[in-house]
Amino acid sequence: MPVTWHAGDGTTRSRKRSEGRCCPRTVFVHAPIVVVLLAGGDSSRRLSLLQAQLQASPMADEEAAARAAAAHHAKQKAEAGELTIFDKIISKEIPSKIVYEDDDVLAFRDVSPQGPVHIILIPKDRDGLTQLSKAEDRHEKILGHLMVTAAKVARQEKLDKGFRLVVNDGPDGCQSVYHIHLHLIGGRQMKWPPG
Repeated sequence: MPVTWHAGDGTTRSRKRSEGRCCPRTVFVHAPIVVVLLAGGDSSRRLSLLQAQLQASPMADEEAAARAAAAHHAKQKAEAGELTIFDKIISKEIPSKIVYEDDDVLAFRDVSPQGPVHIILIPKDRDGLTQLSKAEDRHEKILGHLMVTAAKVARQEKLDKGFRLVVNDGPDGCQSVYHIHLHLIGGRQMKWPPG
């Protein structure tokens, strides 16, 4: 039985499953995650969020990922308190390549890097901060801590020639996970305008 995925651009692709591996029925590729619809079970158990190596994926495009997130009401679900993939990474339910961790922030390598170094920095407590445009005065400390941590991680990664910090906000900003996060990208010459 082949594995089928919906690429978010209206196309559907499939490939043969590997021998001896249990494969789900349908996979929605959604950078930087894959949503797997398992056969059977009630709807609350059917969705399982998994990390995926998406560089070779048919949908490594952030615009398509943001459209897919909007189509699946990711923003509203996150604002209602539903767990995001980042919450599951924080709880270690989903493995990641952690490069830095303290009491408030977790930094890990992006599964779909846009440069030789691409690290995601997230607050461990979302506190209603699903996106930057939702920031309030009470978020000032964690937002500052994210920035200082980004500088610390950049030094750790030896990005002394420079780096870029990116915050995607909302569908037009290509936000695909509604848990505020910074992208730390470096190790190559950046272009301007950014996109």
